[in-house]
Amino acid sequence: MAIYKMGAVEAKFADLIWELEPVGSGVLVQAALKELGWKKSTTYTVLRKLCEKQIFHNEKSVVTSLMTRDQYYGKQCKQFVAETFDGSLPKFLAAFTAEEKMTKKELDALKDFLKNFES
Repeated sequence: MAIYKMGAVEAKFADLIWELEPVGSGVLVQAALKELGWKKSTTYTVLRKLCEKQIFHNEKSVVTSLMTRDQYYGKQCKQFVAETFDGSLPKFLAAFTAEEKMTKKELDALKDFLKNFES
């Protein structure tokens, strides 16, 4: 599995791109200045890094995503479970619920999800 890790700053910038895409690089520079207080050089440096990680694509000054926000975080979850719980979803769920039990509503939603997943 490819590793697509972003730091906190990169994640804020990625959220901005996902919100605006497709977005011209000039518009993105202005948005990053307004939302993050970044200079043009910082915006382009972080964008280049995210493109190298194959999360975004910048062609002809138009930035688009190569994966949605949900796809990115889904891959992060899978990677975390693989690295931390030997890929075992039941072990992950046991650890996740050890401190705070799931509500009936959450359990029902999980049961519905599993029923639909089996189909």
